[in-house]
Amino acid sequence: MGENLALNIERNGFPLAVYNRTALRTEEFLAERAQGKDIVAGRTIEEFVEEIARPRRIIIMVKAGAPVDSVLAELRPFLDPEDIVIDGGNSLFTDTDRRTVEAGGAFRFMGMGISGGEEGALNGPSLMPGGPRDAYDVVEPMLVAISAKTRAGPCVTYIGPGGSGHYVKMVHNGIEYGDMQLIAETYDLLGRALGMTAPEMTEVFAGWNQGKLESYLIEITAQVLAVTDKATGNPLVGMILDTAEQKGTGRWTSQNALELATPIPTIDAAVVARSMSSIRAERVIASQVLSGPSSAILATSSHRAATIAALENALYFAKISSYAQGMALLQAATAEHGWNINLAEIARIWKGGCIIRAALLDLIRQAFSENPGLANLLLAPHIAEAINASAPSARQAVASAVQMGIPSPAFSASLNYVDTYRTERLPANLIQALRDNFGAHTYRRIDKDGVYHTDWTSGETERLL
Repeated sequence: MGENLALNIERNGFPLAVYNRTALRTEEFLAERAQGKDIVAGRTIEEFVEEIARPRRIIIMVKAGAPVDSVLAELRPFLDPEDIVIDGGNSLFTDTDRRTVEAGGAFRFMGMGISGGEEGALNGPSLMPGGPRDAYDVVEPMLVAISAKTRAGPCVTYIGPGGSGHYVKMVHNGIEYGDMQLIAETYDLLGRALGMTAPEMTEVFAGWNQGKLESYLIEITAQVLAVTDKATGNPLVGMILDTAEQKGTGRWTSQNALELATPIPTIDAAVVARSMSSIRAERVIASQVLSGPSSAILATSSHRAATIAALENALYFAKISSYAQGMALLQAATAEHGWNINLAEIARIWKGGCIIRAALLDLIRQAFSENPGLANLLLAPHIAEAINASAPSARQAVASAVQMGIPSPAFSASLNYVDTYRTERLPANLIQALRDNFGAHTYRRIDKDGVYHTDWTSGETERLL
């Protein structure tokens, strides 16, 4: 990804120097990919830094965690206060906050989320830069030039100070987790409930990508399902071990959401689903011990089209619910940290280059453009209309999955989020009563002001505040 980003920068008219700790990698890059390009290499950190015009603009593309600290420590002795160092990896935002403080006056430090994978890095990624505003102003022309472009403009914007850029990228990845899990559950329902083959599903997903579900992930799902394993002649996807790995950004999203008391159940379900997939040996044993419903085909061929249409609506409902959760988390974080993140701009820069780019983002951008103070995406009139129209299909999908014993954690979580959010009175009153009973934690009343405690044996109640 770092190599591709370098090629993107050079192609857009910015000569550059490159460096890799492994000298052989640098030599291979120069010989194989940078031949004839305005790219030079440093064999040492000092030589690399000296090759760059002042104020130096350096992008680090290394694994998150200790490697970033190590590279910064190597660079620091050779930098000037006006130099800018950008961490372009998937660093935890609190690490970026810490590194910003540690940089002090030695150099200007920025954290920038980059989405789009290797292809995006080469042809135009979505960029989420955070850090000192004056540093962003220096690098903005380059970032605009290398970013993905849509009708709404370049897919880059100044996010805010400190670790805000990496935070937005973290939430992007959390939404990505939820989106992929929802698509996987849809694939499972199409196969196990409707008996569809991978080639048949290819046509379904390709068709969906022409409508309201249009998105990069739906597009490549159709692509993946179409590939045949040359060794067996079977669909390649069916030959892949069902254990999904994760690098941590989804888990970080869930952890931070808990700290901010902001529910993101679809993303949480996706993280848990990946963890469940990793205990495959146990699942194989459990499949022989624990019983479930029969796996009879849900619909005959004559009803298949209607069921597929219902699944399209259900997936659309769940995606809206998931994005609403992610945007709510960004709202909570900007309030907590004073970042002033512009959610309409976030939706705009996610329209191109990044993994979760989707037609739905136009509606999300519209919602926060029309009402920047919108409490929750679900309250925007055009979003509420879409949710209300597709909710029956979501209920049908979840009910069918439950009846057939097909796990659908992300679909269920998406539906429960909406149902909980739209419920005027929840059973939390009983929880408060129980807490007061065993721990004297007190409660508030619906008919009177104040804080109360009850002796639940005698029924005697006293107002404490």
